[in-house]
Amino acid sequence: MQKVDEQLVQQAQMVLDFNWNGEYTQAGPRLYPHQWLWDSALIAIGYARYYQDRAMQELSHLFESQWKDGLLPQIVFYPRFGEYFPGIDFWHAERSPNAPRDRKTSGVVQPPIHATAMLYVYRHAKDEATAKEFLEYNFPKLKAWHEYLHRERDPEEEGLVYIRHPWESGMDNSPMWDSIMERLQLRPYQIPQYRHADIHFVAAGDRPLDAAYDRFAYLVKLFADRDYDETRIRDDCPFLVQDVLFNALMCQADRDLAEIARALSEDTSPFEERAEKTAHAMNEKLWDEEHSTYLDFDLTSNRLLEVYVAPNFVPLYAGIPSEERAHRMVGTLQNTGFGLSDESLTPVPSYDRYGFALFPRGTGGDRCGPT
Repeated sequence: MQKVDEQLVQQAQMVLDFNWNGEYTQAGPRLYPHQWLWDSALIAIGYARYYQDRAMQELSHLFESQWKDGLLPQIVFYPRFGEYFPGIDFWHAERSPNAPRDRKTSGVVQPPIHATAMLYVYRHAKDEATAKEFLEYNFPKLKAWHEYLHRERDPEEEGLVYIRHPWESGMDNSPMWDSIMERLQLRPYQIPQYRHADIHFVAAGDRPLDAAYDRFAYLVKLFADRDYDETRIRDDCPFLVQDVLFNALMCQADRDLAEIARALSEDTSPFEERAEKTAHAMNEKLWDEEHSTYLDFDLTSNRLLEVYVAPNFVPLYAGIPSEERAHRMVGTLQNTGFGLSDESLTPVPSYDRYGFALFPRGTGGDRCGPT
C-alpha cells in the first residue's frame, strides 16, 4: 500500500512540475492555461510538502493581481497564452477603477481558501524564517481579501457572503443552479456575442449547453456594464446566492487568518469573531432540520435551494455543526444516493441524482430530479 501511495505522490508531482510555467502553475495547459484563484491555493498546498519556494511563488503571483478594493480575481490572464472564453476582452475589468492596470483579470471571485493555504505553507516550511517573511508580506493582502468579501458581499451584515455567478461557487455547472438560471429567459439582444474555446478540446456531451453559456455571458456583461460596482450589481443581479460551500470555506479561512495573525503577534479577535458569526448564521439560516443538511439560500427568491449536492456537507470540514448535527449529517451521507461507506474507498458523487425524492412536491422548495 505504501508503494502505491509513493507512486501517486510521484505522479502528482510530475503533473505539477509539467504545468509550472516559471511564474505559476497552469490548471490545464491546453484548456486552462491561465492562473485560477482557488486552483492555485490548492496547488500551493501540494507544493508545500516538497517545494516551499514554488508554493510561496504560486500564491504571491496570484496576489500581485489583487484589486484595490481587495477583490481577488478568479482568473489572472497570461496574455501570450491562446484562445480562451471568456477572455480578457470579454470581461472589461478595466472599467472598474479598482482593477489593476498592469495585469489582466476576470471580474468574479472563487472560494476564499487562501489564508488556509498560506497557513499550511507556513506550518510545513523547512525554511521557517523565509516562510514567516512570506506571511508578514501577505498578511495585509489576506486581510483586504476577507474585508472585501465581508463588506461588499454581506451588505446586511448577516455573517453570510453571497456569490453572484455560478463560476464563483467552484461548482460551475452544477444542477444546483438550474432553477435560478432557468429563470433567465433572455432575448437575443441581451446575449453578448462570444465564441467558447472548449469546443476544440471537450466533447459536446461534457460541455454546458449553449443556453447555459448564454446565461453565464449575460451575467458577465451585467457586471461590466455596471463597472463592477457591487452596489449597482446588487440592485438587479438575478443571481445572488448565500452558498454553503463558499461560506463554510470562508468561516475556516477566517479562523486560519486568526492563526496567521497569532503567528505574527497581531490581534486575532476580528477574524475569530467573523468566523463565529458566519458559523452561527449558517446554523440559523442555512440548516435544513428535516433533511439534516445545509442548503444554499437564493436571495432573489428569498428561499432555500432544495438541491441535494455534496458541497452541502462542507460545514463538517469547517466544524460548523454541533456534534449532534454532525452525526445526523454523516447518517444522511450513508443512507442516500451519496453512498458513503466505511468499507468503501469510493468518493461520494458531487450530486445525488435521486435526492429529489427527499424533497416531495408541496414543500415549496426548488427541486432538481434525475437528468
